[in-house]
Amino acid sequence: MILLGPWLISEFHWVLYVFGAFLLLTGIKMWWAAGQEPDLESNPALKLLRRILPVSKNFDGEKFFTIERGKRIATPLLLVIALVGMTDVIFAVDSIPAIFAITTDPFIVLTSNIFAILGLRAMYFLLAAVATKFHLLSYGLAVILVFIGTKMLLIDVYKIPVLVSLGVVIAVLAITMVWSLKTAPRIKRATGDS
Repeated sequence: MILLGPWLISEFHWVLYVFGAFLLLTGIKMWWAAGQEPDLESNPALKLLRRILPVSKNFDGEKFFTIERGKRIATPLLLVIALVGMTDVIFAVDSIPAIFAITTDPFIVLTSNIFAILGLRAMYFLLAAVATKFHLLSYGLAVILVFIGTKMLLIDVYKIPVLVSLGVVIAVLAITMVWSLKTAPRIKRATGDS
């Protein structure tokens, strides 16, 4: 997508609308899913993997495959690794169209996505540690995706300046983080009293 994206956009301008609609729908879906516990049993990727591979119910140390009843089958650890890989692909599918809302320069698109993916692993552990403090952040990210998708859909009607876009992104992140910090103690007290 990084290499083909700029060419597709220059040859077929309507691709921006496809990217914009995709980001808009992703943001709406993210808003509905925010705050809910993920249901792994209904995860389409997990269902597909289980249909393709027979999977053991138990881990076998750090092995990806084990032998049960004389057959070689996958362990749950392989499913975990596969889901992490699929998450990276989904992240790329979301982030690449988003960068095209700002620029179509292949160098900037490539380097920004490489740095994003490299930083994603390190930031995951940081974010996992503070996820309870910023419990509203997923709503903010959903708003940002909807904003960027809308910006792409309106590109021929009104071109939102890059600085305005960056300002909106920073403002939404700041508001959701501050709001999360202000509402987190009340949530803890409410669950502690139950």
